[in-house]
Amino acid sequence: MEQQKNIILDLFISLVWALLLGGVLTILIIPGTRELFVAATRAHPYLMGMGKFILLGTMGELLSRKVVSGKWRLAGIRLWQRALVWGLLGVMMTLAFPLFSAGTEGLLDQGYLPGRGVPWLTAFWKSFFFQAVFGFPFMTFHRITDTLIDSNKLFSRWPLIETYRNIDWENMFRIVGGSIIWFWLPVQSVNFMLPPEFRVVVAALLAIALGLILGLAKQKAKKKAI
Repeated sequence: MEQQKNIILDLFISLVWALLLGGVLTILIIPGTRELFVAATRAHPYLMGMGKFILLGTMGELLSRKVVSGKWRLAGIRLWQRALVWGLLGVMMTLAFPLFSAGTEGLLDQGYLPGRGVPWLTAFWKSFFFQAVFGFPFMTFHRITDTLIDSNKLFSRWPLIETYRNIDWENMFRIVGGSIIWFWLPVQSVNFMLPPEFRVVVAALLAIALGLILGLAKQKAKKKAI
């Protein structure tokens, strides 16, 4: 009986997760709601960036746990703290996209880089510097906050040295760092070809993939420690 309840609960959470993702995609597909989304993003970039990552980043984190453990887990993981961190990451991403976009265009305009006037090459350079300067530190920061939440120390004095030493850097560089080359560089190149209003929400959708990548690195670190 208990097993049947768990199966039903698992299916219910899977349905809610799929409906939330479908709702976000529907908003972006339907012209009317897409225009409202663009207007809200222009008027309230920080709030929208935070909201996108709170929703989609948290969904990605839950999915990564589902993939790793085989079941959804909501209790005992301090979900609201994880959502809060995703919101902060959303604000960081809201700032990072125009920063690297404008900076790269400045380099192109001054002739420091080849490809001025070539859209796909311009997008590649934006993604390249985005990943080279921001990508790995961004994911490392998330890994640190994730570790702090696991030990219930997010709102206490951060033991950064201890946390730094406890991270499996071999897996971080091999899995997370490697994903910069084979995944993040190409997909963010495509993202930089989109209108600016859609870049953060696409990044938030990609946060689902980020959750999976970080979850995989964490799982391998745990297996290594056993």
